[in-house]
Amino acid sequence: MATTELLSASPERHFGYARFLMPRRRFLFSQPNRFVAGTIGTPGNRTFFLQARDGARIVAVSLEKIQVAVLAARLTDLLEELEKRGIDDAREIPDAVGDTGALDEPLNEVFRAGTLALGWDTVDELILVEARELTDEDEDEDEEGADLANLSSLDDDSDEDLEDEDPEYDDPHDDAAEDGPDIFRIRLEPVAARQFVARALRVLAAGRPPCPLCGQALDPQGHLCPRRNGHLLN
Repeated sequence: MATTELLSASPERHFGYARFLMPRRRFLFSQPNRFVAGTIGTPGNRTFFLQARDGARIVAVSLEKIQVAVLAARLTDLLEELEKRGIDDAREIPDAVGDTGALDEPLNEVFRAGTLALGWDTVDELILVEARELTDEDEDEDEEGADLANLSSLDDDSDEDLEDEDPEYDDPHDDAAEDGPDIFRIRLEPVAARQFVARALRVLAAGRPPCPLCGQALDPQGHLCPRRNGHLLN
């Protein structure tokens, strides 16, 4: 596996400090029939989801809008790099709109995502997208003002030798580890990732229009614009 990037809802404490009372659940999809970002609700009150469907099996995780935006941006960067390296399926698709259908029913939300990981499988030439369940530590750090779009990198040899210090410790990044947050992992071809990005960008743009004066999102009932000293702007 090549370098893997983490797109975190909060700076992740990687090793040793969080113990999980329940065995982790793994929701794994390899080249599913469908993998999309979508929303439920009206502009200004939308909940964002990543959802995969393979046959009759449907799994979704909820996440923040900023996480969808960062994932789409990082996927675009990865696809551009793969195209430079001669991966044919990574080539840009002109005027791509992606999947236009609604989220599948039943929605089947399994958890809320705290950290997203992005990687490239050099053997099978597949992109890996992974969401890990939001933990109490993530929420505590969010309350302390953590950056929702924090991005770090993990190299193959980045794991420190903490297992030697604690022989009972399970690395939460190890698939075989029973302790750790639940995992939702998708492996997909680069062309499918292009389609995912096209739809994600359209979903992100479908929210409330920005105020022409201050740039904040406009509400249907009006907008208290700071550029107009808090007066209502319709």
